[in-house]
Amino acid sequence: METAEPMTARDLVTMPRLGAPTVTGDGRYAVFAITVTDDETLKRTSELHLRDLTDLDAATTKLDLLGSARSAAFGPDNWLYFLSDREGAGTGSKAGSVQVWRASLEADGSVKGPLPVTDFGTDVDGFSLSPAGDAIAVWAEIARDCPRFGCDGDGTAHLPSPGNGRLYDGADGFYRHWDTWETPGTFSRVFVFGLENGKTVGDGKALDGPPGDGASITGDTPTKPFGGGEDIAWAADGSAIYFVARKADGDEPTSTNLDIYRSDLDGGAPENLTAGNLATDTSPVPSPDGRYLAYLAMARPGYESDKLTVMLRDLASGESRALTPDYDRSFHSLAWTPDSRWLVATAQDVLDTPAFRIDPQTGAVEKLDLMAGNEAHIANVMPLPGERLLFARDSIGSPSHLFLSDGWQQAKPLVLVGGPEVGAMASVQTTRFSFAGAGGDTVWGQITKLEGADGPMPAILYIHGGPQGSFNDGWSSRWNPRVLASQGYAVISVDFHGSTGYGQAFTDSINRDWGGKPLEDLQKGLAAALARDPQIDGNRACAMGASYGGYMVNWIAGNWPDRFKCLVQHDGLFDMRSFYYTTEELWFPRWDFGGSYAEAVETYERWNPVNYVNNWQTPMLVVAGERDFRVPYTQGLASFTALQERDIPSQLLVFPDENHWVLGGKNSLQWHETVFAWLDRWLKEDGEAGE
Repeated sequence: METAEPMTARDLVTMPRLGAPTVTGDGRYAVFAITVTDDETLKRTSELHLRDLTDLDAATTKLDLLGSARSAAFGPDNWLYFLSDREGAGTGSKAGSVQVWRASLEADGSVKGPLPVTDFGTDVDGFSLSPAGDAIAVWAEIARDCPRFGCDGDGTAHLPSPGNGRLYDGADGFYRHWDTWETPGTFSRVFVFGLENGKTVGDGKALDGPPGDGASITGDTPTKPFGGGEDIAWAADGSAIYFVARKADGDEPTSTNLDIYRSDLDGGAPENLTAGNLATDTSPVPSPDGRYLAYLAMARPGYESDKLTVMLRDLASGESRALTPDYDRSFHSLAWTPDSRWLVATAQDVLDTPAFRIDPQTGAVEKLDLMAGNEAHIANVMPLPGERLLFARDSIGSPSHLFLSDGWQQAKPLVLVGGPEVGAMASVQTTRFSFAGAGGDTVWGQITKLEGADGPMPAILYIHGGPQGSFNDGWSSRWNPRVLASQGYAVISVDFHGSTGYGQAFTDSINRDWGGKPLEDLQKGLAAALARDPQIDGNRACAMGASYGGYMVNWIAGNWPDRFKCLVQHDGLFDMRSFYYTTEELWFPRWDFGGSYAEAVETYERWNPVNYVNNWQTPMLVVAGERDFRVPYTQGLASFTALQERDIPSQLLVFPDENHWVLGGKNSLQWHETVFAWLDRWLKEDGEAGE
């Protein structure tokens, strides 16, 4: 009997990736992107595909739009609108600039067009069509004092002549964020244009209001670094737009105060609808019948991982109320059914991310059972006419596929992206387990290993980042348990105190206790996994993690120094004092450690890995990205220096063009091959540790 080959790093890097779908207004057709990677060059391109949602046996059709196409969205006219850098938009745009285009599609995938919608001198970063299709909102990086969609001075205010040095003022907010140096005076701004015969007309109206007007807002929409089209929502009748922004000023690096604004599209100052809440307000979703605005809100300013509660604003009275104040899960997506009867949301729940149905009248919450077995990770939920739900679902064992539920029942697969490739590989099994962790609380974990493998296998303790996060039952293109298990390892992940999906008190419990309860949970979780599965060789074990997981690797090196054969530390915090003064989003350490470094020096130093380097003895691979501004790469350099000073076997892998993550195809392959070689060196029987 022929044995299936295990998954390789190249398999993971080149696996096709499903994008979010867009659907025609009648709910019949969906278009979605699939990102494909060339096996040799590892170059990635996006392809658009068309699927009939009324026929489960229908074939998927690849669209040929005669050039690049991304960020596709159906308009109310059922034409497909998209971004493209093709030539021919008109005389106003430069060759190769990104503009909005549209095309008419037939069921067989044939295309009429494409035709240009915009012809601007500035690249378009994104767009949103009005419900009637008579207007379009577009956004791009534009100077705040520019009255039009693009001026000559966009993005240059921080480059005073004659040199090329960037000049920043302390009153302007971020000077760098995530992986990009800021451009003072330039922001992501939204303008609305009329549409006639499918083309923009007029000069456009800015949603943020006139510059210099005290009632206007200066900030980024979509929000940075991760905001997108979900930050912008048209009123049901097209008379207004709701949008999310955070005020850009000297308080920006310490503020989580995102607000929802309403613009009536006349170019005047917008109205701040959530000014009374100094914490995060986000994800505005107007009901199709025009009666309500649903959105998500946190209660505690300065805390980025507070519980997101579903809020409902009566648009006639202006009154808002919390729909889910007593439901102890944090919701992270929100959508209305077409009849405005229900809200559908997703939230982490133990090791799954299921979908929930919420009654907007009573606030009653019902967890939906959409999948046979575990729900795993459900995302991009789109309610369709006829009580249907279109959504994506992935798990540790499988990348994201597209599913359709009818009548709120268990869903059937529509598109299996990467399904044949994964099905041909050796399968893995994931086992969930729980144990009594710190304080006797129930803590959950998972074990992933090759199915049917013989003999003992070394252990990998996977430590998630956040720290308010989870290694839940989901696919990852970076820290993927399946590809690591395919190398012959048993991957053990533990959702320690501070993890999400277990109620807000459990998430809050890591506050000012970074190295306390989480380390105890990891110690007890590893012991519980070894006791549960005798096939795992606990004497050959390595711990690895990124971000907070990298911090915990550094912490383990000094506070659990004799347990592991090796360590892998990626973008980990090494010295809490230098981290505080070089990171960009200061609200994060201020909340988790009880203030600034000067205000809470004892807490920072209590949990500071640098204070325990004299205990270090375990071989460590250090990985860092030079464009990481969240945990600056100098933290990795410092830990590598500490290893060298103590003659501890160590390696340093630095990516000049990566941020907090490793995203490039070639870099991802190098990351995996380097990590696998390091693990093999210390854990395999013929490796250095076994010699």
